[in-house]
Amino acid sequence: MINITIPEPNVTITKESNPEESHIYGFTAFHLITREKGGFFAFYNDKDELLFVGKARKLRPRIKKHFEDSVSVMKNHRNEVKKIEVYEIEDPVDREIYETYMINKFKAKYNIEKVFYKS
Repeated sequence: MINITIPEPNVTITKESNPEESHIYGFTAFHLITREKGGFFAFYNDKDELLFVGKARKLRPRIKKHFEDSVSVMKNHRNEVKKIEVYEIEDPVDREIYETYMINKFKAKYNIEKVFYKS
């Protein structure tokens, strides 16, 4: 059996209680997410349930797309996101492994690809 240990997130941001005071999608600390580095990210709701896991070569632009894009699987669930964890992992193979592992181990609610468990 392969043992995978998820690293600690490099950045964790939470949605503010007064979203009108925050800059981007209710997250005032969105600027803490790197623009240049790759890795994977996880969206959680207010009950700390995993909603979605994704990976990217450049994290901040990819995460922003999930809040703006009309084809994102998160388009109807954006308001549920209360916390974002960001993990900086440069190796694309490692990113793929971590993403697939988290989706299946923690049963990410809105990931539809890479799912090996039955709901």
